[in-house]
Amino acid sequence: MSSHPPVSDQLKVSFPAEHVLQLTFNRPKSLNAMTPTMEADIKNIMSWFDEEPSLWVVIITGEGRAFCAGADLKAWGQRQSTGDRGEQEMLASSIHGFGSLSRRSKSPKPIIAAVNGSAYGGGVEMLLNCDITIASEDAQFALPEVKRGVAAAQGVIPRIAKVAGHQLAAELLLLGRTISATEAQNRFRFINQVVPASKVLPTALEWAKQIVANSPDAVQCTKRGLVLSGQHGSFEQATVALAWSPEAKRLYNSDNIKEGLTAFAEKRKPAWSNPAKL
Repeated sequence: MSSHPPVSDQLKVSFPAEHVLQLTFNRPKSLNAMTPTMEADIKNIMSWFDEEPSLWVVIITGEGRAFCAGADLKAWGQRQSTGDRGEQEMLASSIHGFGSLSRRSKSPKPIIAAVNGSAYGGGVEMLLNCDITIASEDAQFALPEVKRGVAAAQGVIPRIAKVAGHQLAAELLLLGRTISATEAQNRFRFINQVVPASKVLPTALEWAKQIVANSPDAVQCTKRGLVLSGQHGSFEQATVALAWSPEAKRLYNSDNIKEGLTAFAEKRKPAWSNPAKL
């Protein structure tokens, strides 16, 4: 594995298990509110992760008692007061969205959010674009942008509407109210599992290990299928798009498909290899 790009002290980079990357937001005194520096760090590391064949899954978490409190509203207010109001242009051109995560769609690799504490605004926008979310029992979630005179416009509106349905999405977005982890799991359906705070990272890591026990080619092709299902208007369009995707081409020509079928016939555990670069 090549060494990762340099980062500031606002982001911790670690490798808790084979094929697994962990990124930890590291501004605990500010509840891990996003800064331009942290966002640039995440963008650089995630771009490297996408291209690194030996890394198959990433876990995103926060240091301290919050996952991410969203944007730095004081800095936002300062931009407004100076007349810097190019918000529409910024939103339209922000390819990867808030924290370089909320609109990231090109990566075929699974992203697990380990929500160690509260997530607000952009923090919720980011985790709604993750594939799996593990949350602590005391975690709270809110999209309070309307209370601050702004809008949750970095990808979460269509995502929460698709996951929870129009009415429940409207409840979160238009009231801006805070919900518990249990509500997020059972009513709004964007949390996979709720566990004690001490179990959040161990549970996320266990799920990551279960993913890397599978063929990386098959996992990444399947992840692409999930992404395409949200981008196309019909099942048939999404299915055809997946069939012609680079991930499907790689899968059906990979050593791993041969290994998986051979291992099944020989009744043994498969030995997966790193996928070829797309």
